[in-house]
Amino acid sequence: MEALWLSVLRRPIEPEERRATAARLDAGMSRAALLQELATSDEYERVRVLDDAVAWAAAQRRAAARPRNLEAPAGTDERPIEIPWCLARYAGESRLLDVGYAYAEPAYLAGLVGLGAPELTGVDLAVAEVPGLRSVQADLRDLPFEDAAFDVAIAISTLEHVGRDNSQYGLGAEEGDSLDAALRELRRVAERLLVTVPTGDGELLAEQAVFTPAEWVERFERAGFLVWEDELYELGVDGWRSVTELSPGLMYGDRGPGASAVLCAELRPSRISAKLRLAVRDRRYPDDPRRAT
Repeated sequence: MEALWLSVLRRPIEPEERRATAARLDAGMSRAALLQELATSDEYERVRVLDDAVAWAAAQRRAAARPRNLEAPAGTDERPIEIPWCLARYAGESRLLDVGYAYAEPAYLAGLVGLGAPELTGVDLAVAEVPGLRSVQADLRDLPFEDAAFDVAIAISTLEHVGRDNSQYGLGAEEGDSLDAALRELRRVAERLLVTVPTGDGELLAEQAVFTPAEWVERFERAGFLVWEDELYELGVDGWRSVTELSPGLMYGDRGPGASAVLCAELRPSRISAKLRLAVRDRRYPDDPRRAT
């Protein structure tokens, strides 16, 4: 049963599930029927959607693509958009940092390790063991790494929780806005940052901050980042779609199980050389915009 749960649902079987399943098998349920039940469950469907996203991102990397206009079905949260958007933009760098890995989706962690980065590090306030990843327990606002220690960092739906109530992850509640400190630390230790954050009309929830796209960009730039590329996604009746402008009145959780909109961005240190490269790119490819905000 342990092997079946790990292979189909990508997680260990819970003790109560084990007891109930053992009783059903003893009562005459076949293993084929059990497998069919797991493989047609809502939980497995989410695993499949995320696995598909990770596999698609790998194909995009092999083609050296930087995909935009991703899609995901209605009824899902933002992960099937965020995960492939970021993983597809990994460019083979040696030193990779993942921010907030401890409670990440198993499919994402498998895809992250599958990138094959020679030095893969995960940092989080919580502790988790992930084969193939060096785990570091630390506060994002005070990272124990040297300047420019990483070629690229990935932060998927993590920054919005900085300084908020993280008791849902077994951590403490905090008060006060300390996001700027976290962004400055990432600017210090990483040469490139792939980041996704929830967005909408703007609201401060107990467990996370949801800023408008313009507010997020202002935060990034205030910390010394240049927005090299970004894209807005909104959840509608047909699922997740790329948009150039968000619908008014978007609030977290109104349209699905998570965010109603998400901002995906690649950030680089705001240097003159980077600004010049960005200006040249935009002039050379005027019909291929890479900025939504």
